Amino acid sequence: MPDFLPGLPADQILAMLGKAPGNELKSGKFDSPESSAALAANAFGWFLERPEMFPQLPGGMGQAKSVSIEAEMRFPWAGGKHPWLDAAIVTDRYLIGVESKRYEPFRPAKKNEFAESYDRKVWGENMEGYTRLRRTHANGARRFAALDDVQLVKHAYGLRTEGQRRNLRPVLLYLYAEPGTWANGRAVDPDRIAAHRADVKLFAESVEGDEVAFAEMTWAEMLAIWGRGKMPVAEHAARVAARFGPL
Repeated sequence: MPDFLPGLPADQILAMLGKAPGNELKSGKFDSPESSAALAANAFGWFLERPEMFPQLPGGMGQAKSVSIEAEMRFPWAGGKHPWLDAAIVTDRYLIGVESKRYEPFRPAKKNEFAESYDRKVWGENMEGYTRLRRTHANGARRFAALDDVQLVKHAYGLRTEGQRRNLRPVLLYLYAEPGTWANGRAVDPDRIAAHRADVKLFAESVEGDEVAFAEMTWAEMLAIWGRGKMPVAEHAARVAARFGPL
């Protein structure tokens, strides 16, 4: 049993984690001191049974009606793999899918590609920026040094489809940490942190105005918002920072 923070519905979280791909629990990756999945599950899991306490995010997206972790956003076809986001927040008008990063951007990049199925003309007319990024990558160009652009484009496509199904406006929230050190105390390369920041800025500019809005925020900024919330939320934010910092 993972050592969850206080106040979390452990059985519910374990069930959600068990349905998601990646085998985080059985592989032992969830228990790693550098686990991104553990950070997201502990941070957002507290709100599963109290979504009304989730502080409103910038941009006027409204009050949360539900919060979930390991949320699947299905493409407009049945077979194959579909995107799973670390968390999803639903308001009256918005579907906010959260992709959380901790140390991943500062490690050597893993190969990620697009299958031919993504060439289908099913993404609507207002996804030009994401589609240009997909085509650029598929043609062999690599514009991003520290950002998994392929994963984010796939997430956006899934959010677009799910937003259409639910009649909600889709938002892809990229939530990332900027730790100064690894879990063993070794310094994270500041040049890598700067490169990631530049990649996030370029990605945001590339998809500005598309149907799936792209928002970015550091974990420090998110926890600061929670810290200004009601006392139980602020206390939870402090526990997250103490367990998983530096963020």
